[in-house]
Amino acid sequence: MARLKLRTLRELNDDDLESKLSEIRADLLKLTIENSKGTLKKETGNMKWKKRDIARIHSILKERELAR
Repeated sequence: MARLKLRTLRELNDDDLESKLSEIRADLLKLTIENSKGTLKKETGNMKWKKRDIARIHSILKERELAR
């Protein structure tokens, strides 16, 4: 999955952001498990970007919650 841009995330509604968040968390969990087993090779850098995407989504959801 490609890295998420802030502009595209802001265009999504809350339900879509929640589903995207759960999808990214599942991907990160898979990568973490592979890393702990030692089978993760080229995708180690993806873990960093997945964590950042999760933080971006949380930030957008919090901004929207405070704006209400």
